[in-house]
Amino acid sequence: MTISAIQRTSVGRNGVGAFIFQCKRLDFHYCDWAGSSKGMNLFLQHQLPQFAASHPSIEIHVSPRPSKHPVIRGHFINGAQHAICVRNLAKEQVLKKAEILRDMSGEKATRVKGGRVVGSLNEGIRGVWDPYHGAKAPSFAG
Repeated sequence: MTISAIQRTSVGRNGVGAFIFQCKRLDFHYCDWAGSSKGMNLFLQHQLPQFAASHPSIEIHVSPRPSKHPVIRGHFINGAQHAICVRNLAKEQVLKKAEILRDMSGEKATRVKGGRVVGSLNEGIRGVWDPYHGAKAPSFAG
């Protein structure tokens, strides 16, 4: 009996089972002259090629912005944009900020409403507390 390798494990169908980044484009704006862009310039020279190669679904734009602080701007599938200023950051920190934008959904951060952190359909085992439980009713007769 011969053993043969599996030819194809699965075929993607309409994106089911595939992860799609919500970030569709990253814009890197920098200044050649200013000292606050030093980390951004090092990132663009050394780490951006690997970052772009490992994320082919994200479009990368690099453009100079003279006399301005460096900024990374993310454009998302839902049409939202989010910018992070990376002035005076090291190249590793710039990479972290780019990864933050890559992983974002583009939605605004919203506060969770309600007093209870955990919601449940079931009541607690002990029930709802009442001041008249477990003790005799106070007597006001003197």
